[in-house]
This record gives sequence, structure tokens and C-alpha cells, in this order.
Amino acid sequence: MDQAENLRNIIKMNSQPHKSLARVITVTSGKGGVGKSNTAINLAIWFRQMGQRVIILDADFGLANIEVMFGAVPKHNLGDLIYQGKNIKEIITWGPGEVGFISGGSGIAGLSNLSRDYLMCVVQNLAELDSIADIVIVDTGAGIADAVLEFLVASGEILLVTTPEPTSITDSYSLLKSLNRHPRFSGEMSQIKVIANKVEGEAEGKALFTKLNAVVERYLKLPVSYLGAIPQDNNLSKAVMQQMPVSLANPGTRSAKAYQRIAETLIYGEVEETGEKRNIRGMAGFFSHIIGTSKNPFHQ
Repeated sequence: MDQAENLRNIIKMNSQPHKSLARVITVTSGKGGVGKSNTAINLAIWFRQMGQRVIILDADFGLANIEVMFGAVPKHNLGDLIYQGKNIKEIITWGPGEVGFISGGSGIAGLSNLSRDYLMCVVQNLAELDSIADIVIVDTGAGIADAVLEFLVASGEILLVTTPEPTSITDSYSLLKSLNRHPRFSGEMSQIKVIANKVEGEAEGKALFTKLNAVVERYLKLPVSYLGAIPQDNNLSKAVMQQMPVSLANPGTRSAKAYQRIAETLIYGEVEETGEKRNIRGMAGFFSHIIGTSKNPFHQ
């Protein structure tokens, strides 16, 4: 039995009708510094408060934003699962608000170089996240590197964080353009939702989306939707300095309430629209889709 057949069997085994698959939401951005990791963390906090079990996978192996913002130092990362024989529960670090996270570390970079036996072990372990979490948030790196695009192609639900800065809008368009050109990307199987961050209010957020969407519709013919806006808020900056999500440190602030509204929209507002697509693969299929590529997308 070849590697591809093994992967398909794992996916089939973890996709039985009786088995609940985690909703995989991938958070990304065209450039760094636009609030991508903050968005991932604060949405996770509100998801948890709505009764969802949440795990964040920090897939930006060049940085460690999630653990820094959580003020929690992980004992293990994905590399320990791959090379040190740790199981999936051992590499989950629990941060504030009972939100778990997995540090990708160097393990993400090495996924496509693994032998068949190692791959089977990794995918089987990651498939266990479907029983541990209702939602898995994948926090990608920023930009259009191959590794970022591979995570986006594998995801049925993509949240694109952008700001009113011209460079952020331009880089967001470049990311969508690169994604649209990817040979394995399907606009029918993936939903792209835009979050406008660091805006004065909802009106500016909608205007930002309209500007970006006009170019995307004209040149890419790619459907994207507007999810919501996060306003400028000094409390958010203070919370980052305190290494505590603003949604826990000061849940009554403008930014925290905005994150709450977006989280509620994702959970309650789009059940019929996204329910089928988001559960197509679960975590086994998500990672099998990435590591099953013919080339190594994780070489920078």
C-alpha cells in the first residue's frame, strides 16, 4: 500500500458519519503587523465562551506570536510530536480562557521531508484533534510564501485580515492573486472572508472591503465576503503589552465587542452556508492535503 493510499484510509476512517470533525478556520494576512494573531486569539476566546472547544495551531514557524500574546511558554511543539514521540495531547499548551494552542516550531518546516511511517504517525495524531476540539484555528505566517499558500489551499474557510494602509490592501490583493493561481485552489470549496482591522468604525471597514473587493472582482473573479471590522482601540495595545487577550483583559472595550460580534457571526450566522464545506476534511484531511504535495512547500 503506497503513502497516498494510507493517507486516504486515515481520512476515510476519520470521516465516518458518526464521527464529528473539527471546523478548521485559517487566519491569514498579506503582510505582517496587521493584527492577524490578535484576531486568531480573540476569536478563540469568544468561541470558547460560546461553549466551543478551541485549539490554535501556530503555523508561523518563523515567529512565536501566539505563545507571546498568551504569556505561556510551551514545553513541546509539533517537532516533538514528529521527532520525540510525544502524542498530540502532550504538545497542547493551555493558555488563558481554556484555549489550547500548538506551537509549530521547526516541525511545520519538516513536514514534507518525513518518511511514510512518520507521516502516518503525524496525521493519525493530528486527526485526534477532531475529538479534542470543535474548532481548530490555524494562524499562518503573513505574505505569499509557498508554506502560507499550502495552508490556505487546504482550508475550506479563510479569514483574511487587512487594514486601511495602502500596503496592507495591496498585499492582501497579492495574496489572493497568488492563491487564485495555485493549481490546487478551488474557489468553490473555499470561502474567503475579510476582516477589516484598525479602522475608525464599521463604515470605514465596509469602505475598505469595497475597495479591495472591487479589484478582486474585476481582475480575479474570486468571491470574497465581508465579515466585520475591528476598531482602533488603545486597550487592545495595552492588552498585548500585558500578554493577555483584550477579550479577557477588558471584554467591554470596542475591540473586544467587535471580536465577539465576528465570532457570533461565524458560529450562529452562517450555519447553512458554511456547515458542509468547513467539515469536508477535518484535521486528518487538512494535513494530508498539505503533506501529500509532490514538492516541499515549506522550504523558504
